[in-house]
Amino acid sequence: MAVDLYEALGVPRTASTEEIQQAYRARARKYHPDINKEPGAEERFKELNEAYSVLSDPKTRARYDRFGADFRKIPEDYDERVGARTGGGAGTGRAGRTGPGYGGGDPFGGTAGAGGSAGSTGPGVDFEDLFGGIFGGGPRGRVPGADQETELVLTVEDAYQGGRRSLTLSGPDGRRSYEVNIPRGVTEGQRIRLAGQGGRGGNNAPAGDLYLRVRLAPHDTYRVDGRDLTVQLALSPWEAALGATLPVTTPHGTTKVSVPAGSSSGRRLRLRGEGLPNPRGKDGDLYAELRIMVPRHLSDRERDLFEELAGVSDFDPRRMR
Repeated sequence: MAVDLYEALGVPRTASTEEIQQAYRARARKYHPDINKEPGAEERFKELNEAYSVLSDPKTRARYDRFGADFRKIPEDYDERVGARTGGGAGTGRAGRTGPGYGGGDPFGGTAGAGGSAGSTGPGVDFEDLFGGIFGGGPRGRVPGADQETELVLTVEDAYQGGRRSLTLSGPDGRRSYEVNIPRGVTEGQRIRLAGQGGRGGNNAPAGDLYLRVRLAPHDTYRVDGRDLTVQLALSPWEAALGATLPVTTPHGTTKVSVPAGSSSGRRLRLRGEGLPNPRGKDGDLYAELRIMVPRHLSDRERDLFEELAGVSDFDPRRMR
């Protein structure tokens, strides 16, 4: 029995596109074969990808809602072809209508229509004549392969550099190897198209495309917001008070940033153009977020100096606004 795509994602049939996307992201992370090694996780991941590729597209979702699991076997011009055979009268099966020979969700109808016999789609329309090309291998049986989508997890460094990669991905048809050209500066949610690498077509019809939707893996150093990156920059109390020039890590190496005197924790210093590159526009920025650190253990001399400072300073951080 075919898996119900809504059940696969755990959403009701009334779910919005945003709810479908959120459900997919949550479950894809849980069942990704690179993360979940339990038996059945890879098969579950394939089901999730299939469900998302269909339900995230309004057109394919509408066809799935109408025809069910066999929607890909039904010609996209089904309504027009039935209408032409019947003169557009009762039993045309147009979206949102019912009539003799059309049972709503079943494209073949549930009962014989007026003037028709069991197995007919409606008055004057013969089931074998209309669908014989699909199921019998005739010229009309050339059904193009479906487009498919899977998740491509990249590090921030991979996204920054781009370039050609040999990847083995878990997609709707299992694990396969691909040569992928990753655009430099690719961002979260961006799709990379692999032409002809999607679902196989029927009767020698062309295959669909495979889309790799980029997800940036959580990083120990960088927080990502679009093309902007944020890093935490640790500094000592005296560096914050007196100012300093300090090294900052970026995806392409180390650079320097000038910390103004009198800086406090939480201050963000912008390094223009040091974020993710943008081949078609402005590069992202990198923000160094200051975090003042104090020694865990003080030497006797350090303690004397801090006590001396406490005695002469009238600074009260609780009165700062």
